[in-house]
Amino acid sequence: MLYWAAVFFVIAIIAAVFGFGGIAAGAASIAKILFFVFIVLFLLSLISGAFRRGGPRL
Repeated sequence: MLYWAAVFFVIAIIAAVFGFGGIAAGAASIAKILFFVFIVLFLLSLISGAFRRGGPRL
């Protein structure tokens, strides 16, 4: 998922350099959405992994 966010980010940068404003904005918004989805999935994975191992010992 992070790979696709990076790909759309690169597409947005290239499109912005060549002056394609609409394409750059679209690719940047897709990259932003994919990045936040990746962060949410990563945090859920961390939390579920902590509960599977018995959680932190306080």
